[in-house]
Amino acid sequence: MTSLEGRTAIVTGAGRGLGRAHALLLSQLGVRVVVNDTDAAGDVVAEIQAAGGQAVAHFGSVSDWNTAREMTELAVQTFGGLDILVNNAGILRDRMLVNMSEAEWDAVVDVHLKGHFCPLRHAAAYWRSERKAGRTVDASIVNTSSGSGLRGNPGQINYASAKAGIATMTLVAARELARYGVRVNAISPVARTRMTENAPGLGDRIDSQGGFDKWAPENVSPLVAWLASPECRLSGEVFGIVGGRITRQECWTERETFEIDHRWSVDQLRSALEQLPAGPSEFAPSA
Repeated sequence: MTSLEGRTAIVTGAGRGLGRAHALLLSQLGVRVVVNDTDAAGDVVAEIQAAGGQAVAHFGSVSDWNTAREMTELAVQTFGGLDILVNNAGILRDRMLVNMSEAEWDAVVDVHLKGHFCPLRHAAAYWRSERKAGRTVDASIVNTSSGSGLRGNPGQINYASAKAGIATMTLVAARELARYGVRVNAISPVARTRMTENAPGLGDRIDSQGGFDKWAPENVSPLVAWLASPECRLSGEVFGIVGGRITRQECWTERETFEIDHRWSVDQLRSALEQLPAGPSEFAPSA
């Protein structure tokens, strides 16, 4: 079994659901864990300690600049360093665009997008200082995107926008932090959590003897552990995962190309682009 013995991780939003599953598995693999959550971090720390692991609770919002800095400081002060950051915290405020309030937009973008940036920024600054001090850094960040952000999902324009930003944030951070010995990847998970319990199909489970619960959050955590492992050399990747199925995702790619050797006229563009096949979001004017 892959071992991460002696390494230290921060897992955000780890009081329940996916974050809790990540924290528990990392601890089983020998990781000392800073368990971040707004209210339930202590319960997960107790679980880890009861199983013989090492963990400390951190309470606070991931989108608060100073609170995010405190997470890195807590890891260093308590366990002597930081090797892994798992950005997992999130909320939902689903609503169709024409009904969404400013507060619903702000809350989701704040927790997801800024809530990834703040812990990432402070952890990255710590690793840069370690590298500049001549110490070896072999660190890993695992961000959490979503299929909604990668492909778009009606009713989630706030969530999808934030998750798309996280996927691109991952690519940029991977390129910027490679010089410091830091790998950055992201997952796009589907699992049953408090956030998704009302989504169609996610309430179903297989309870028969020997059955596989496709939606269990624990299915996702081994991928997080592998991406966090020093044995894994991948960086700048986004992986979808649901049940036992893992898919390597690809960023925006060029498809059809239209090119001329001078400036386009509007009529030329019409002639070229009207031949494009209808896509999944093809506009159909109302009668």
